[in-house]
Amino acid sequence: MENERIEQQVRFILEMDRLKEVFRQTVCTQSRRAENDAEHSWHLCLAVIVLAEHANEPRLDVLRVLKMVILHDLVEIDAGDTFAYDTARMAGQHDREAIAADRIFGLLPADQAAQFRGLWDEFEERRTPEAKFAAAVDRFQPVLLNCSTEGAAWKRHQVTADRVVARNAHISEGSAALWEEAERLIKHAVQAKHLEPGP
Repeated sequence: MENERIEQQVRFILEMDRLKEVFRQTVCTQSRRAENDAEHSWHLCLAVIVLAEHANEPRLDVLRVLKMVILHDLVEIDAGDTFAYDTARMAGQHDREAIAADRIFGLLPADQAAQFRGLWDEFEERRTPEAKFAAAVDRFQPVLLNCSTEGAAWKRHQVTADRVVARNAHISEGSAALWEEAERLIKHAVQAKHLEPGP
């Protein structure tokens, strides 16, 4: 029985290596190549431990936040990355990702499958302080990368500042301080002509 359990876990870990092959629209600050989902997940984890003091909830369960940010994009192995400003593709995003979550977390032993799926659902629902902060960091990181690459993805997709603000305003639900910093970065990007202001 123990042998079967570890074999399931090892198969899951190996399957998750595929996350390295899922590429995002944001680019790395140095090479300007597309960031992959595994890099994004690592960067989010680092951001969580560095920025946790800025969460709206002072007694945040940081380990729970880390679990959410490391797990939430695993579904993109099956569902693919949905660009934040692609409204047509976003229409069915949750349904595609929920089907992917069933398969991907279902690779694990039943107790872990239930725990991981519960964390994924918690992140999606954004009701707990931990989920709100996890979502805040998940939105803040692409803003930071775009602002640090002269608006690379924003320019490529003709995204305007009003859309960036509308898409990311819920950062404030998890961290008012991070939203204030995001607003400052967005204003600077507009002033530097790296982001069009919009209508």
